[in-house]
Amino acid sequence: MPTLILVRHGRSTANTSGVLAGWTPGVALDDRGAAQAAALPGRLAGLPLSEVVASPLQRCQETVRPLLDARPGLRSHTDERIGECHYGDWSGRKLAELADEPLMEVVQAHPTAAAFPGGESMRAMQTRAAEAVREWNARVERDHGADAVYLMCSHGDIIKSLVADALGLHLDLFQRISVEPCSITAIRYTRLRPFLVRLGDTGDFASLAPREEHGEEDAPVGGGAGAP
Repeated sequence: MPTLILVRHGRSTANTSGVLAGWTPGVALDDRGAAQAAALPGRLAGLPLSEVVASPLQRCQETVRPLLDARPGLRSHTDERIGECHYGDWSGRKLAELADEPLMEVVQAHPTAAAFPGGESMRAMQTRAAEAVREWNARVERDHGADAVYLMCSHGDIIKSLVADALGLHLDLFQRISVEPCSITAIRYTRLRPFLVRLGDTGDFASLAPREEHGEEDAPVGGGAGAP
């Protein structure tokens, strides 16, 4: 079965302004995010990618554009099932403001019980994304062979939920996973089990350096902005 390269979109204007974007239209990459996207073709130069699948949201489409420009023959697709979690009434609100919502504690500690008002549940988010991956695995293997490599560009919570699925990790534990903007996560699928072979690789260790503020105890909903 194929190897899946999961790329989180580059840093967005919502990441830097501390807003939970969700499906809010018009959320673009900021200058750093655009630079991250521009560097992606070089980072992936050694991989014979067979297909690219991206979330329909602007920040993901902008992230894969330099890669597609660098490889004009590479087929690209859009799949809503790997789009951001539908945060409903939370979309467009400041994360600092949402921290006081009682639901935030549920999102952090018991995400299988979390359903966003006017949106979807985190269980539904994981289910649709995992179903998309299984269908794309079968399609890519059929069209390109069992050793094919393909790429999906998606969002922090989606990628974390797919990693949890691959590891057989309960969704209630997925907040322990961290994927920064434009990080690369790789999952090699086989007939018997998936193997997580890369997780949140940015090639940059700046985010591991001590910061002036104390480290966050909560996982940033939507994935966070990454290294400063």
